[in-house]
Amino acid sequence: MRNKNKKLWSLLLAAGLAAGLSACGGGSGGVEVGPSAQPMGTLRAALTDAPSCGYETVHVTVQKLRVHGSATAGENDSGWSELVLNPARRVDLLSLSNGVLEELGQMPLPAGRYNQLRLVLAENGGAGLPANAVTPTGGASVALDTPSGQQSGIKLNAQIDVEAGKVADVVLDFDACKSVVRRGNSGRYNLKPVITVLPRLSDAGARVIGYVDASLANSGTRVSVQQGGVPIKATWPDANGRFVLYPLPAGSYELVLAAGGRATAVMTGVPVVATTPTEVNSTALPITLPSSSERDVTGTLNPATATLRALQTLGTTTVEVAWAPVLADSGAYALRLPIAAPLKLAYVANPVALNFQPEATAAGKYRLEAASNGVLKTADIDVNAAVPPIDFSF
Repeated sequence: MRNKNKKLWSLLLAAGLAAGLSACGGGSGGVEVGPSAQPMGTLRAALTDAPSCGYETVHVTVQKLRVHGSATAGENDSGWSELVLNPARRVDLLSLSNGVLEELGQMPLPAGRYNQLRLVLAENGGAGLPANAVTPTGGASVALDTPSGQQSGIKLNAQIDVEAGKVADVVLDFDACKSVVRRGNSGRYNLKPVITVLPRLSDAGARVIGYVDASLANSGTRVSVQQGGVPIKATWPDANGRFVLYPLPAGSYELVLAAGGRATAVMTGVPVVATTPTEVNSTALPITLPSSSERDVTGTLNPATATLRALQTLGTTTVEVAWAPVLADSGAYALRLPIAAPLKLAYVANPVALNFQPEATAAGKYRLEAASNGVLKTADIDVNAAVPPIDFSF
C-alpha cells in the first residue's frame, strides 16, 4: 500500500511539472532554454580622405570601430559591438586620395539599423613615432592632440542598414584639411575630426573620373562633387592630372574645381550610377582654369570651434568655393578668393569640347557662412574691392 501511494505521488508530481513546463514553453509545447538565434549580417568598413591644406602627411592610428543601434547611446551603455584592429593601424590620411581606401575590416552584426559609429584612436605617448601626427609642408612632424579620439571615440551619426546574410559597406571619409586645427603660433595642432560616413554600394560605378591640365596636377587643386552647395566628396588630381571621386551615392552632382590663383569652374548635372563610372572628360581634353587675381578675406569667429566657408551662386547653382581654417586659440580665419568670374558648363557624355562659360554677374561675389552648434550666420561680400575684417559671434 505504501509503495502504491509513493508511485501515485510520483505520477502526480511528474504530471504537474510537465503542465508547468508546457505553460512556460509557448505554443510549440517545448521548453525555451534561451532566445532564438537572430538573423546575422556583416558590416565592412574602410577609411579614405579628402584634400589637405598645407600638410605633407597627416597620420592617425585607429584602434577600433564601435557601432550601436541608438544615436544617443553613451560610451558605457550596453549594446555596443566592436571591430578591434590588432595591432592598431597607423595610417597617413593623405595617401588615401583619388578613390584609394584603407580597409579596416569587417564584423558580424545582428540584422537591423545602426545609427551611431565611434572611431577610437590610439593615444600619443611612449617611445617611437606619435600615434597621431601632422607634418606641415616644409616642416617637421608634430604630434596631434586628440582628446576626443582617446577616450570615448569620435562620434559619427549614421544610418546603416545591416541585412541578414548580406554585407553592409561603409567608408569613413576623414577630411584631413578640416580636421587639423593650428593653435596659433604655438607650433601645436589639434585634431578636430570631420568625418562623413558614406555607403560603398558598388565597385564598378559610384564614382566620377576626370582629368585636369598638367599645370593643375598637384595637391593645390581641389576637386569636389557637391549637392546644393554641400561637398559630398573631394580629392586632388594625381601627378598625371587624373582625379577620382569615390564612393558616391547615385544622384546628380555639381563638379567644382578650384585652385590658388585660378578662376573656379563648375560642371552641373553630373550623373552618378552604381553600374558604371562617370567620366566627365578624357586625357586629350583636360579641364583648365584661367588665371585670376585674388583678394584676402579675414576676421574672427567666436567661439573658435565655429566653422566658416565661402559660397558662390552661378545662376541657380550655389557651390562651396573655399573653406577657412580657423586658429584654435584666437578664432582668427583667413580666406583668399578669386576675383575673376567663375566658369560654368552643363555635363555632356563623351564631350568633344569643354566650352566653360564665364558667369560675369557672379564675379567676385560670395556669401560667407559661419556655423556653430547648428546655428548659421551669413554675410554677403564683393571682393572686387578690399573687404574689411568680418567677425562672427554666436
